Amino acid sequence: MRDAGWYVVLSAISLVVLYPVWMTIVRAVSEPFVYIQRRQPMWPVAIDWGVFRTAWADGAMGRAMWITLVVTAIITIAQLVTSVLAAYAFAYLRFPLKNTLFVLLIATLLLPIEVTLVANIRTIRELGWLDSLQGLSAPFLASAFGIFLIRQGFLGIPSELRDAARLDGFGHLAFLRKVAIPVNRPLIGSFVLITALSAWNNYLWPRAAVTEQRWETIQVALRSISSQRPERFNVGIAAAIIASLPILALLVVFQKQIIRGLTAGAVKG
Repeated sequence: MRDAGWYVVLSAISLVVLYPVWMTIVRAVSEPFVYIQRRQPMWPVAIDWGVFRTAWADGAMGRAMWITLVVTAIITIAQLVTSVLAAYAFAYLRFPLKNTLFVLLIATLLLPIEVTLVANIRTIRELGWLDSLQGLSAPFLASAFGIFLIRQGFLGIPSELRDAARLDGFGHLAFLRKVAIPVNRPLIGSFVLITALSAWNNYLWPRAAVTEQRWETIQVALRSISSQRPERFNVGIAAAIIASLPILALLVVFQKQIIRGLTAGAVKG
């Protein structure tokens, strides 16, 4: 009986979460004028599935999604490499001003992107990187959050494993590759997914670093697709749904890794 009650509560919460998603789909496939005339019901009216084709063609979404995919891949791979290597250095290596540098690194987490936006744009412009892949990705090749998160995972490795690896003759790179990374794979996997989601949904920086339409990322392209004309209101919503599909697929495929990463270390045996 108790389990049945939990199922009812969880089902109700699921309905609350899924309601905005359902209404977004309803608004996208419904003809705007008819939908408003019928007092915006909870079900589709005057259904037009061609709105997705219109959104794809009018907004040149294919190119925008490809650029976003490439930029997301560059940022994700770069942050993974830099975060793992820096986290290992802060966890196990000894070098001057180690603690001071780590504190300064963590302090950068307090700075929003708006604080460094003007300086970064000036740098990108001086380098001639406006409207380019390097301009879109350069400010995000390293992550203080990733370094901190993965460092904490490395510090959680039992000392027995480190001693055993040292007796087996493992150097730093061997220990990193064969012990540290495999042990923290769920945590690292979660960081990769979080990074990919953040890079895909980034709007402010691409908006500032792009001056030509052909270099727009998907989030910037969505703004140009949106229209103030009431008869095209559903086109912008349909484009937003299309843009969310890769992220939805990523979350569905890697949901187990997300759960394992978020719960890693929560239960001690």
